[in-house]
Amino acid sequence: MFFSVAASKAAAEWLQSTGLNQDHCSKCSLPGCSGGGVRPKSVYFHSHPRSLEWSPLRREKRARLSSFLLAGKATCRLRAGGTMSTRPPMRPPGNVPAVLLGFRPALALTGALCLQQNLGSSSPSKRQTKENTITINCVTFPHPDTMPEQQLLKPTEWSYCDYFWADKKDPQGNGTVAGFELLLQKQLKGKQMQKEMSEFIRERIKIEEDYAKNLAKLSQNSLASQEEGSLGEAWAQVKKSLADEAEVHLKFSAKLHSEVEKPLMNFRENFKKDMKKCDHHIADLRKQLASRYASVEKARKALTERQRDLEMKTQQLEIKLSNKTEEDIKKARRKSTQAGDDLMRCVDLYNQAQSKWFEEMVTTTLELERLEVERVEMIRQHLCQYTQLRHETDMFNQSTVEPVDQLLRKVDPAKDRELWVREHKTGNIRPVDMEI
Repeated sequence: MFFSVAASKAAAEWLQSTGLNQDHCSKCSLPGCSGGGVRPKSVYFHSHPRSLEWSPLRREKRARLSSFLLAGKATCRLRAGGTMSTRPPMRPPGNVPAVLLGFRPALALTGALCLQQNLGSSSPSKRQTKENTITINCVTFPHPDTMPEQQLLKPTEWSYCDYFWADKKDPQGNGTVAGFELLLQKQLKGKQMQKEMSEFIRERIKIEEDYAKNLAKLSQNSLASQEEGSLGEAWAQVKKSLADEAEVHLKFSAKLHSEVEKPLMNFRENFKKDMKKCDHHIADLRKQLASRYASVEKARKALTERQRDLEMKTQQLEIKLSNKTEEDIKKARRKSTQAGDDLMRCVDLYNQAQSKWFEEMVTTTLELERLEVERVEMIRQHLCQYTQLRHETDMFNQSTVEPVDQLLRKVDPAKDRELWVREHKTGNIRPVDMEI
């Protein structure tokens, strides 16, 4: 016996008479739901999107519905005297609780699908299901022509978790690069830039050290050491200031090493190793997703073959080519039903794998985003420390020059001449004319 329009009307009337349709979910209007978004066991399709509305359950629901219709394509060809299926009970389509139907699983699936076929809704439903999604590199996306508006997980923030779901064409080859791979390359490039900055600071330190050594060496030079007077004192202070400046630059180079270069070099020493682990984890999930998709395609192909075989045997029965045709049809029906169940199982496993990959992608991309912010902030802070040390060095250098400035202001040529004359005079009696 098929599940008819009358049966569905009776179920609806029973629902209304019992008042169960009054106790419904405020989110989805399904009976038996407490409103918390938990899917009741008696309802085949029932789920709520997460608060951020990025849950793949919507796609999972459409995929399950698609597989449900595909599985029923074979079983809807059952005649009235068909054999019952021995597969595990299957929840009915739609929003009607299974307990209200009062039917056996195989006939429920067959009747519902045949009802769709009789009403002329089967084909459009299939076309709509096919057009609602599109699979690219084993990942299922909404179809561009029928894509519903999706709210970003982190609007206005340009977050990694919103913009790297699809694969990108590899500019260096004919293949594609996964969005996560681009993020990983960004992280590794950031680590390399950080390393190069550390090497740059090391070169700066080396220059400072060489400069300090040369200043100290120059301060010991004996050139112009015989200058006398106030100018001689000023010149001696110039040479001493070089020694003081050399000390300042040595301290500057030491602080650059301990407060800038070393932190930059040691920041996330195991970062590359951690990124490889992260890459392998996401890659394994993507491989599992590809494997599940291959299983779906294989099951889809097997169902098509079973449908073709059942249709051929049905035609043979109509023209009575063989006495064994009826028995062959029963076997073909069972195989077609089993192929439909296998396809549904494969689609369910695929959706589970994609959901797991989706959740790990969101979690991991947000973590990469946090790590990038942390890296940039760390470098900014240490470069600020560099400029602070540079300012301090300039102030110390200025302090070494101040005594020179003070002595230079005291340089007095007249005084120097007096001092020199007093020390080196040979006599102050001037010569006079000779007398006869």
